[in-house]
Amino acid sequence: QVQLVESGGGLVQPGGSLRLSCAASGRIFIINAMGWFRQAPGRERELVAAITRGYSTNYADSVKGRFTISRDNAKNTVYLQMNSLKPEDTAVYYCNCNELTASGSSSRYWGQGTQVTVSS
Repeated sequence: QVQLVESGGGLVQPGGSLRLSCAASGRIFIINAMGWFRQAPGRERELVAAITRGYSTNYADSVKGRFTISRDNAKNTVYLQMNSLKPEDTAVYYCNCNELTASGSSSRYWGQGTQVTVSS
């Protein structure tokens, strides 16, 4: 089992910045892709950004140029640097990872979520 613990959410004014972190722990074999999703009230959960173990990245169009995803494979940790935040970025942000187990199967895990509120 893998546990994901997020940190770094909070309240920020429009135009401000926040950095989210998510650390994976537990009986880990190999963490492949890691990513961040978000869910605003009344909306479906959506992908924000993802990064492979080899550091390839992809972003939602709405955050390109403002958000940067990165990871530290040695620490099994993924980060999301969010700049030029807008009120529409307000949501609960969830960390996600895919683990490759020793048996060759793949399992997906979610963090508990961290609230990001962009408001003046």
